[in-house]
Amino acid sequence: MIAAKLVEIMHSDRRPRTYVALTGGTAERIASAARCLASDIDVILLPPWDCLPYDRVAPSKQAMGRRMDALRVWLQPSTKPRLLITSLGAVLQPTPPFSVVRESEVTLEVGQPFDRDAFREFALRTGYLEEALADDPGELVFREDVVDIFPAGSPVPMRIVLDGDDRIEELRFYDAETQRTTETVEQMTFGPASELILGSFSDAADSRLVSVEEQFLQAYGTMPTLVDVVNGSLLSLQEEWESKLDELVGTIQDATEARAQSKSGTRRKPSPFYFQREQFLREIAMCDQFAIDYADARPRGPIEGRNRLNALVTFVDQQKKAGQSVVLAGRGRSMENLVRAVAQTSDVTPVDDWKECATAPLGSVLKLNCRLDRGFAVGDIHVVTTTDVFGEDIEEVDTSTFLKEPQIQLGDVVVHEDHGVGILKALETVQVDGTGQDAARLEYRDGASILVPMSEFGKLWRYGSSPETVSLDRLHTEAWAKRRAAIDKDIGKAARHLRRLAKARRETTAEVFAPPQKAYAEFVRRFPYSETAHQSSAIREVLQDLSSGMPMNRLVCGDVGFGKTEIALRAAAAVAFCGAQVVVIAPTTVLARQHFLTFQRRFANTDVKVEMLSRVLKRKAAAKVKTGLASGDVGIVIATQAILAKDIRFAHLGLLVIDEEHKFGARDKQAMRSLSPSLHVLAMSATPIPRTLQSVMIGIQDVSILATSPSKRRPVRTTLGPYDGASMRVALLREFRRGGQSFVVVPQIEDIDGVHKILKDIVPELSVWIAHGKMKAAEMDEIMVGFGDGDGDVLLSTNIIQSGLDVPRASTIFVWRADRFGIAQLHQLRGRVGRGRIQGLAMLLADDDIAQETRARLSTIEAHDRLGAGFALSIQDLDMRGAGDVTGDDQAGHVKLLGISLYQKLLERAVLDGGKGMSREQQDVALNLGITQTIPEDYVSDGTVRLNLYTRLLRASDQKAIEELEDEFEDRFGELPDEVSLLIRLAKLRLAAAACRIRKIDAGPHGLAISFASQPTRKEWEALTKFCRSEQRDERLVFTVAMNVGPQRLSFLEKVLARTAPT
Repeated sequence: MIAAKLVEIMHSDRRPRTYVALTGGTAERIASAARCLASDIDVILLPPWDCLPYDRVAPSKQAMGRRMDALRVWLQPSTKPRLLITSLGAVLQPTPPFSVVRESEVTLEVGQPFDRDAFREFALRTGYLEEALADDPGELVFREDVVDIFPAGSPVPMRIVLDGDDRIEELRFYDAETQRTTETVEQMTFGPASELILGSFSDAADSRLVSVEEQFLQAYGTMPTLVDVVNGSLLSLQEEWESKLDELVGTIQDATEARAQSKSGTRRKPSPFYFQREQFLREIAMCDQFAIDYADARPRGPIEGRNRLNALVTFVDQQKKAGQSVVLAGRGRSMENLVRAVAQTSDVTPVDDWKECATAPLGSVLKLNCRLDRGFAVGDIHVVTTTDVFGEDIEEVDTSTFLKEPQIQLGDVVVHEDHGVGILKALETVQVDGTGQDAARLEYRDGASILVPMSEFGKLWRYGSSPETVSLDRLHTEAWAKRRAAIDKDIGKAARHLRRLAKARRETTAEVFAPPQKAYAEFVRRFPYSETAHQSSAIREVLQDLSSGMPMNRLVCGDVGFGKTEIALRAAAAVAFCGAQVVVIAPTTVLARQHFLTFQRRFANTDVKVEMLSRVLKRKAAAKVKTGLASGDVGIVIATQAILAKDIRFAHLGLLVIDEEHKFGARDKQAMRSLSPSLHVLAMSATPIPRTLQSVMIGIQDVSILATSPSKRRPVRTTLGPYDGASMRVALLREFRRGGQSFVVVPQIEDIDGVHKILKDIVPELSVWIAHGKMKAAEMDEIMVGFGDGDGDVLLSTNIIQSGLDVPRASTIFVWRADRFGIAQLHQLRGRVGRGRIQGLAMLLADDDIAQETRARLSTIEAHDRLGAGFALSIQDLDMRGAGDVTGDDQAGHVKLLGISLYQKLLERAVLDGGKGMSREQQDVALNLGITQTIPEDYVSDGTVRLNLYTRLLRASDQKAIEELEDEFEDRFGELPDEVSLLIRLAKLRLAAAACRIRKIDAGPHGLAISFASQPTRKEWEALTKFCRSEQRDERLVFTVAMNVGPQRLSFLEKVLARTAPT
């Protein structure tokens, strides 16, 4: 509504304006809506920093880059009317001098010369960092003909492709995850990755200064005021700005005093940086202001009704009869559903912007492709958004990269298939036939080392643990070969067991559940939101499993709030409506209670009776539930492990739903599955345990990934550092001042008393509640429910809160001694905050002297702070900690001997091969053609990137994978040099040779010999021998033909194998 009124004002009066919202999140939503409503207006968003005042955690490069970009655009002249959207927090902090802002930009255009040295100097001076990959804002990569940069103020990175004369040939945007091009442009302007620009001040900022604010003051001295930022535009502030100003000023004062009293660092009061209240009020009074007239504007609530689409159609018809216009606003599938429903009774006219909406004839029904926060009415126009009808909108996330194998880095522990466990120390260049070729230096026990040629990089696998905790193998001994042979044998046994399980599952018949269409459709209509694409896919897969006649064994993986519960509800409905019973098992009574309320509400108008069974239930009530289960009166039971008691009997059990499956041990899950011999099982998790994840990765268990987030939810900003009382006080008080709540989580009950004393010392004005697992169930339930209802300011607890506690007002969490938690636990804890519109903040507290391996693990969750990161974190955790033996309880097993990557690949091969154990000759084809195999350093400069490209190329399992990698080479690094083209051809030849069961090919000036792993058929011999003069020698085929250079031999072999390749 605010955006529509601002656009309306800008269209009637083109003078520039500045609008100050209460919060940064509100400013973002208004700016996004205004851009969508009016493409003829320059809408500029000036965000605040994403850190606390005077914090030791500096603002992110992205936050500073976006601010500098906004200021740069705002200060430039424009032919369009301009609207600056900002927030109180953003304008309470000064900006760099405008001269610094204007000078800190670069414009690139296709066809112009590119000065590498000048560009590098600009990037490093303005805060960019050179890395191997540019996949985060503020990163930069220089290559021979390609430069990648992730502009700090941009949502996507950019690739600069140069021609042979160092002119810009192409400007491309690319995907940060896949590194592949998504779009090309003709011109791009971007700014710095910092607001502290080197060279813009005479003296470097004092490194002893603990906050970026103090570095600013020393670097720039006098900085622009609010009047300067407003820059002569008309100013307006959102209603109730005075109370928000008091809250922000209070937070700044708290931070100033806390930093002065801090027991760590320099105990002194920081110099004033932010505008004081009186100063800010004076600045406002000096600006010309404009008012927004809301007399004809009003917000509107959601469309209500049992069937919301029918209710929408009725609403539209009523407005048309009253001479009012209706605008349907939204995007994607939800918008299509809206328009399809309304179009049954009304003509729907597409429009491009708000001006067309305002000038359309009254009584029109209009379609505006614009994602708005909520509906509203202005004059005779009613705006209905997809959110009003379906609830929170969604954003789709690509899941294709979730199962990518972690990359090998220098310093990693690796496993060489022939030599065992060592450390990748370095990449070295060795001379082969006068040409430099990459080789990997591996270090083994007692400092012994070997050089592994590039052709063997496919035999290198990431082990996954820290060098300090691994026992390295000895070189040139039989120990590794013997161990590997024994493991191969055991893996063959494990694979046969898994295949038997899979076969038994295929041969086991399970009850077919196909729910009555009318009852199921009515149940689905009660879902108040629009399904995401991933939800729809998962529901379809679950229903197919239930109707297949085989027992379902499916994992649904999705973050908190991504819709897993709705999948469980649909599955439960499908089974319960067929007359069978459903068990939903949760790890805690709190989560079980939450599910019970949800299921009870959704099944309220059906014949299905929903009950709960947990330790909270009194004996008499529990006995009644058990009786109902035995008689069949209870259709769905929500339970904890209490459901596994020996006295539980079911009349007709059909489905088991396991929520947060990573919380249950193997014995628990075995007991669950033994409830019925042909039970359908649906597991749900945000971060699957390694064993489950590995079962998914080798195809033993089916998986559905939900990777869509509510659009109103923002990723939780995660930081890692030591305890700092001043920062903790500021964060807790800021949460309190804005009416929110906070969590402080400790690893053990014994830690609670000490941390409670610290909290009473640093925030005596806040009420601290305590919860832990040794409390009585009723007391625990009372505390959890009370805190969830808004009582108390801080909940100090063990990690018992990680399951099922929904506190929408909580946006801040501190995790004490984070190094004592697992990745899955930390991710679940982080999911407790930031569930509303306010930016969540998770602070992982750990000492500076923790082990390097532990720091790397904690840094993983710090880096994966996007929504939907749970599955990616599980992949990382699987890699770093190892999986269990998939067929047993041991969390180490063969993984400790082989490392997770090699173990997974060997098990996968063995499963596919029927557990026979594939011979090494079938896996590897040795090509000795006299060809130097290398990726030139001037083509891909970073050795680690080259190493991983080699391994991917050597492990490509089909021609399509090689062709995709060929496209990736050209996209990321430029035109393929001859050396890389040869590598691609060799990889394709190796695959063709493996298909013909060829073990080795040797070539020289006078001929070449092909050695087979097994005797070729008569037809194969005939095809080979007809091609050229040849003779058979045992299992070798020798061609007598003069070929002096490697490429000639390669071309010859390509022709030979093309004739003999299996069809």
